[in-house]
Amino acid sequence: MTVDVRVSTTGPVLGPVLGVVAQFGVLGVLAGTVGLAPTGWLAGVAFSIATWVFLTGALHRSGAESFGPANAVTLARCTLVGGVTALVADSFTTSVHVGALVGVAFVAWLMDGIDGQVARRTGTTTALGARFDGEVDSILALVLTVYLAQSLGGWVIAIGALRYAYVVAGWALPWLRGDLPRRQSRSAIAAALGFVLVVAASGLLPVAAAGVLVGLSLGVVSWSFGRDIRFLYRRRAVSIRTASASRPFIGVGQHS
Repeated sequence: MTVDVRVSTTGPVLGPVLGVVAQFGVLGVLAGTVGLAPTGWLAGVAFSIATWVFLTGALHRSGAESFGPANAVTLARCTLVGGVTALVADSFTTSVHVGALVGVAFVAWLMDGIDGQVARRTGTTTALGARFDGEVDSILALVLTVYLAQSLGGWVIAIGALRYAYVVAGWALPWLRGDLPRRQSRSAIAAALGFVLVVAASGLLPVAAAGVLVGLSLGVVSWSFGRDIRFLYRRRAVSIRTASASRPFIGVGQHS
C-alpha cells in the first residue's frame, strides 16, 4: 500500500516551518544592523515558537491541504511583528533604535490588507486566514501599546488588551463567541489604530499630543467593541424569546 505524504511534508506544515526560518532571518538582520540584546532574542524566539504552535494546530484542525499564498503574506507580516516584539522587549533593558522599531512596524502595518486581496484574487479565502490576519493585527497593537506605556502610562495597554479581554470573556459567556456581521468600519478602525500607534511610537509628536491621540483611539476602539457586544447580546435575547415562544403550552389536563 502506498501512502501519500506530500501534504504532510510540503503542504500546510511547511508554512509554519518556513515562518520559523524567516523569523530567525528577521532577528538576525536586526541584530546585525541596530543590535539585539539577549532579551530581544528571547522574546523573538518565543514569538516564533508561539506562532509555529498556533499555526500548526490551526491548520491541523481546519483540515487544510495547503498553506496558501494569502497565509504566506500574513506569515511574512507576522515575522515583522516578531521583530517589533524583540525590539520592544529590548527597550525595557536598553535603548533601542526607534527608527528601526517604527520602520518595521510601519511596513507590517502597510502590508495589512494585501493578504486579503491575495486571498480573494486566488480564491483561497478561509476562516483560518481571516483569523490569522486578525491575530497579527491584535498582537502588533498590543506590542506597540506596551512600548508606548513607557512614555504615556500603563493605561495605553488597554487598547491592545481589549481584544484579549473580549476573548477571555467569551470563555465564560458563550454568546460572545457568536459570529458578527461584516462591517467596513471595523476594518477601518483597525487600520487607523495601527497608524496612530506607529506615529505615536515614532516620537514625532509631543508626549501630550501623542497621549491625546492615543486616548481618542482608545475611545473609538472601546465603542467598536461595545457595539459588537450589544449586537451579540440583543441577538441572544431574541433567541431566548423565540425559544420560549416555541415551547408548547401545558395546561390543565395536559401532560408532557
